[in-house]
Amino acid sequence: MANIVGGYIMPHDPLLFVNPQKKERDHLLAAYSRICDKVRASGATKAIIFGADHYILFGPRCLPQFLIATGELHGPIDRLPGVANAPIASDPDFANYLVNHAHNNGFDVSVARDLGVDHAIGVPAQLALPTDGSVQTVPVYMASGVEPYVRLQRAYEFGQMVRDAVGGMPGDERVVLIGSGGISHWVGTGEMGRINPEFDKKVLDAIVSGDPSTLLSMTDEEIMRDGGNGGMEIRHFLAVMGALPAGRGEVFIYEAWSGGVTGLGFAEILPA
Repeated sequence: MANIVGGYIMPHDPLLFVNPQKKERDHLLAAYSRICDKVRASGATKAIIFGADHYILFGPRCLPQFLIATGELHGPIDRLPGVANAPIASDPDFANYLVNHAHNNGFDVSVARDLGVDHAIGVPAQLALPTDGSVQTVPVYMASGVEPYVRLQRAYEFGQMVRDAVGGMPGDERVVLIGSGGISHWVGTGEMGRINPEFDKKVLDAIVSGDPSTLLSMTDEEIMRDGGNGGMEIRHFLAVMGALPAGRGEVFIYEAWSGGVTGLGFAEILPA
């Protein structure tokens, strides 16, 4: 039987790679390598990455609540120094299995059969997973970057659906989950550059203590006030938590990095 062997939370802030202010960042980049080592040691064969579009892929004309990519992958398509726009190993059979399971369990997901991904998926795929093809990726885009946002509860339930899908899958696949996103950040607003460590700590504490209720009780108005429009990406974290109920974890590193625009948190969630 297939099983989920771990979950990870990590940022994808493009400024961490562009680094226009030339701030020290080696310790942050090393966190991706640390996660990659853990993924390799876990024997993982598949990765599901939850991320958000940033008006790069779909623009204003197509705003799916959930989208699963089922074909060939490459990215990130946005140019980031040190992160190559390169092929990403995929498994169409596994991706289509997830699509069918979603459709049979109350989630009408959209599908992309061939996709160049942006930094939300491309950064973790290229930096936190082995690039030798041993771990194949399924991207899941969620409506957390652009309104209308997917409901927090729905994001959590999607993770539960993924857990059931993996648990019912034949074979011995070992799956890791990645919630890709910044914590507090205000994108394209007059407050851009502001970071709220208090909000970030509240989110990370809830993640590593296996407490989804703290995040599920937040309103979008509260998130917008304390975490900015970029804080809506906590939906990706909730999906991972839904798939790993009662999972406990560890924050590897957190920093309100002065070179970027978001609270940067790297954490691990272990199966209960």
